[in-house]
Amino acid sequence: MVFERIKELIVEELNIPADQIALESKISEDLGADSIDAIELIMEVEEEFDIEIDDDAAMGIKTIGDLVDVINKLKA
Repeated sequence: MVFERIKELIVEELNIPADQIALESKISEDLGADSIDAIELIMEVEEEFDIEIDDDAAMGIKTIGDLVDVINKLKA
């Protein structure tokens, strides 16, 4: 499942406990990611799922749920 793999990436990248990560979690406010963390996370996601997230889509990603939606659309 996409969400589970994203949780694993966040645990690895941001050292956030998995039980603190939910679809509605805001990447910067709730998970404490700064802009560099967010870029690195998106790069990891692109590599993991073999996709390319364009800048416009990336700018619209505020929550983990947003990220899951973008991945699902690109993988469809």
